[in-house]
Amino acid sequence: MILRDRTQAGTRLARELLRFKERDPVVLALPRGGVPVGFEVAKALGAPLDLILVRKIGAPLQPELAVAAVVDGERMELVINEDVLEALGLSEDDVREQAKREVEEIERRRGLYLGGRERVPVRGRTVLVVDDGIATGATMRAALRAVRRREPSHLVLAVPVAPAETVALLRREVDEVVCLAMPSPFGSIGRFYADFRQVGDEEVRDLLDRSAPVRKEPAGHAPP
Repeated sequence: MILRDRTQAGTRLARELLRFKERDPVVLALPRGGVPVGFEVAKALGAPLDLILVRKIGAPLQPELAVAAVVDGERMELVINEDVLEALGLSEDDVREQAKREVEEIERRRGLYLGGRERVPVRGRTVLVVDDGIATGATMRAALRAVRRREPSHLVLAVPVAPAETVALLRREVDEVVCLAMPSPFGSIGRFYADFRQVGDEEVRDLLDRSAPVRKEPAGHAPP
């Protein structure tokens, strides 16, 4: 499967997600590449579009190895990879100190992309977490765990492309996975897009501004 660009990926993904249209959906996209995909999904479902920002905390001298991740929400969530923490002999205090700096960066980015816009409430709602693809899944796993703590009624991972083994691991974190293709061998996400140019900050802001400002609450639920 070769997708023309992220817009086409979002359009195709949206077709598979229309069954959630009447289930009070919220779309959470991982910036920046997930935003054009999430925009198309949100438009098709008439759903609000919000961001889920994740900052990885790497191991000392091995920054590519994720010890933990900070994920934004109504309150910041710290998701720790306990196995890596123990293997490296680090303490949670070490991680939490680094997390403080990442929280500041998350707040800076949310302000950059969304200004003072309120977060979309997700408690009791169907939440679709969207990206333009997944490789290892470490960042996505942190995002999903943090969203789960916000008590959605149904949590869905929705992506155009990902390796089968990664999808198998992430199924444990969600109620449902919708993935258009799980090719093998996988390689990189960019292999499956004719146009995989970097998404700029201005494009992210524009898509969020154009997204439907839906703020309705499900019956019987108040904002958290």
